[in-house]
Amino acid sequence: MKNQLIPEDTVNEIRSKNDIVDVVGEYVQLKKQGRNYFGLCPFHNENSPSFSVAPEKQIFHCFGCGAGGNVFTFLMDIEGYSFAEAARSLAERVNIPLEINVNEASDGQKQKHALDDMYEAHDLLRKFYHHLLVNTKQGQDALEYLLQRGFTMESIEKYQLGYSLDSWDYVHNFLKKRDFSIERMEKAGLLVRRENGEKYFDRFRNRIMFPIFDRQGKTIAFSGRALSPGDEPKYLNSPETPLFNKSKVVYNYHLARPFIRKKGAAVLFEGFADCISADRAFVHNGIATMGTALTEQHIQLLKRSTDTIIICYDSDAPGIEAANKTADMIRDHGLHVKIALMPNGYDPDDYIKEFGEEKFQNDIIGAAHTYISFKMIYHKRGKNFANEGDKMDYIESVLQETAKLDSEVEREFYLRQIAAEFTLSLESLLNQQSKVGKHNKKAPKQAQAASFQAMPAPRRKGMKPAHTKAEETLLALMLHDREMAYRIQKMLDGMEMNHDDHQAIITYLFAFYEEGHEADASLFLHFLPDANLRKIVTEIEMMDFHHEPSEQELLDYVNHITKYKQLMVIKEKKAEQLEAEKRLDFIRAAELGKELISLRNSL
Repeated sequence: MKNQLIPEDTVNEIRSKNDIVDVVGEYVQLKKQGRNYFGLCPFHNENSPSFSVAPEKQIFHCFGCGAGGNVFTFLMDIEGYSFAEAARSLAERVNIPLEINVNEASDGQKQKHALDDMYEAHDLLRKFYHHLLVNTKQGQDALEYLLQRGFTMESIEKYQLGYSLDSWDYVHNFLKKRDFSIERMEKAGLLVRRENGEKYFDRFRNRIMFPIFDRQGKTIAFSGRALSPGDEPKYLNSPETPLFNKSKVVYNYHLARPFIRKKGAAVLFEGFADCISADRAFVHNGIATMGTALTEQHIQLLKRSTDTIIICYDSDAPGIEAANKTADMIRDHGLHVKIALMPNGYDPDDYIKEFGEEKFQNDIIGAAHTYISFKMIYHKRGKNFANEGDKMDYIESVLQETAKLDSEVEREFYLRQIAAEFTLSLESLLNQQSKVGKHNKKAPKQAQAASFQAMPAPRRKGMKPAHTKAEETLLALMLHDREMAYRIQKMLDGMEMNHDDHQAIITYLFAFYEEGHEADASLFLHFLPDANLRKIVTEIEMMDFHHEPSEQELLDYVNHITKYKQLMVIKEKKAEQLEAEKRLDFIRAAELGKELISLRNSL
């Protein structure tokens, strides 16, 4: 994994100043257990945390899928970066100057350079649009509109709202003068090619501009709100581009993430305006989707930061239906879900304006309904309880919902409410629910699985043979202590490991030590050129040793390796003997028989 473009001393400085727990923690919700941190693996779907980060060794490993490495390989795996790209990102994170000559870089780095142009253009336009809104006469009408709608200058500044000129080619000329590739700017979604294919025009014109940021806070797209009544659509979003995929991007996630972790929940709004208004009411953990329903990719992103999502949609019929569908999806993906219901006719922005920030925090977000409590409200809609049919339909619907619950206490809690409301016996409801549960019980991925209340032991892929366990143990000791490595090498006396990967790791390890390095798992992972070997090393490094092994213990491990080699030789000789007998070569068969007796006696 060495990279000739970056000096080794610089790589080591970048590695030492980036704590792997902090870096991984930006992508994975980590909980400390013992010396290590555990979370849900970002590289495969799971509901029980098997992903571990070891701060002492500065490595990570997933006991489920086998992913593993150091801080560089983590970024390379999760972002698809080359090594140089990961180094640049980590260097920026800790303010270490790092210049990489793109002309000497790989094709992947050149592709990254093309993406950098798109990022740079978006960032430049974000600043330009914002300047037009707050500092120019052309943006005055847009600014007054926002202020009348209740936006504050603080919010406009924080969210970098802007204004796009009522012009067909200003941005085109603006970018062209700064030597941006016009074709590339079209691919970035900032320009549109005319039908004749010869010229381009600006995508956004005379609109209030909401910049869209990725989780690192880079501008990757825009959403423009029309100012003139006749302009359609009301909201015009950037198209799908190499930077922007609306099914994966969550609005305001880059600002909300630390508050989501602090409060243990994310508040999901329908649109940008609601999210910004909520922030003004000190609900800083608010997010929104990009004009699309919540997707599995959105949930996987949020799952890295929290196991609870509070839905706060509009109170009209479409809003309630959307909240119901979204709540089901969140719950089915193993997260806790609550629903903050607005009074009829209000959206979050209207409510905050009329009743104030404190009531929104306490009476709406703070009083969010549980999943079943919301379902009871949802199923009551349109029902006339003077009608026996409507009443029975409602009770049946609630029984089907409560049948999904694993907690008997929780089921009884809600059934007691139904019993009291309709003067029914709890026993009859429990009996009926047991019948419903047998036929209709849904088996969602349980939210408790992601709550980290009980961290599982690392998963094992079956019992390993004694010789494999012995090789891994010796490798772990050699990785942990340089002097121990040379001591074990002497005991092996030139004998190689049975597993080729283990032998390859030993070969690289001694080359690593011969260069003057001390035992350092994270640094050795950088030294290893093979991704598969890095995974094996991280798994072995997660093995814990609580004592210094005695000479006899070490000899026992070596003997396990030797014995297996002898067993393999015996197996080969036995096959050769059978082959000789088939050829009627009884002299050779007899010789092999004597060799087999000698080998078996030596075991």
